[in-house]
Amino acid sequence: MSSTGQLRHTALDALHRSLGATMTDFAGWDMPLRYGSERDEHTAVRTRAGLFDLSHMGEITVTGPQAAALLDYALVGNIGGVKPGRARYTMICRADGGILDDLIVYRLGETEYMVVANASNAQVVLDALTERAAGFDAEVRDDRDAYALIAVQGPESPGILKSLTDADLDGLKYYAGLPGTVAGVPALIARTGYTGEDGFELFVKPEHAVELWQALTKAGEGAGLVPCGLSCRDTLRLEAGMPLYGHELTTSLTPFDAGLGRVVKFDKEGDFVGREALREAAARAEQNPPRVLVGLVAEGRRVPRAGYAVVAGGEVIGEVTSGAPSPTLGKPIAMAYVDAAHAAPGTPGVGVDIRGSHEPYEVVALPFYKRQK
Repeated sequence: MSSTGQLRHTALDALHRSLGATMTDFAGWDMPLRYGSERDEHTAVRTRAGLFDLSHMGEITVTGPQAAALLDYALVGNIGGVKPGRARYTMICRADGGILDDLIVYRLGETEYMVVANASNAQVVLDALTERAAGFDAEVRDDRDAYALIAVQGPESPGILKSLTDADLDGLKYYAGLPGTVAGVPALIARTGYTGEDGFELFVKPEHAVELWQALTKAGEGAGLVPCGLSCRDTLRLEAGMPLYGHELTTSLTPFDAGLGRVVKFDKEGDFVGREALREAAARAEQNPPRVLVGLVAEGRRVPRAGYAVVAGGEVIGEVTSGAPSPTLGKPIAMAYVDAAHAAPGTPGVGVDIRGSHEPYEVVALPFYKRQK
């Protein structure tokens, strides 16, 4: 929300409305939920290409001689070890180890980083980084209004983007970014995404967003590119087994509880916020495994939702964190935290309590969907 309590609008707001988008309040932003059929948008990303407005994400720039040292202290990952032009998935935790947000950090230069936070947590992350910067020769800058973010995702996305840029896309690895020009617009071109497909996220000035969106739309006409809303973004990330803050990740969970202990780097130099609590969490997880994040595939047609109980033998053994119909699998799917004893793929007798009825579900390993390289 803006300071006046009004929904915030991206630079593409009028364009979304002209395309007939159904809009929704998402983390204080008025965002496109869908333009037509969610299933068609989802399928377009899996088989061709989709275009997303992600300008609600929170960009925070960290600069200065001790920028790397600050981020190594503030976040759980080894950020100083990220080479210029590369990006890293990491988390920011509280002193007690609880997850404040999951992040992508781009190293833009020797002493310049861009931290991208989830829209719902951008202010929390900004405040935490600002507070943790005390004593470091580094500046934390709120750049949320400095960027619009457009993503093109799907198997046709490299070809579409190549037609608009002379940047070396073939040499651009997954989780890397390079400055370039797309359709005449200066952009940071990042090979990242939240769909399970190959694709790119383009950080540009807000005043260039409409021009870039229109150029991508035109370039993608022959490749079946369609505009996509947040609804299919959610089913795409769910199929790809990617966590969503507020669902699979919360302040009541540590990265070890979430099965993402690998992002915590105890071997980096110096202290970092949450180190002691996270060491204890790691030891606890080893001795007494916490609930495990698993995939569930429905045998019937009923869709599980976040908060529904997972059951076995009349006992509650876990809880659904995300659930939706899967257009790719053609069945309802869910992610859930379940007791370790019931987490192995194929564990018999597992169900979800959907309004008092125990619906049978198959336990599977995540992700549900993995693209062919």
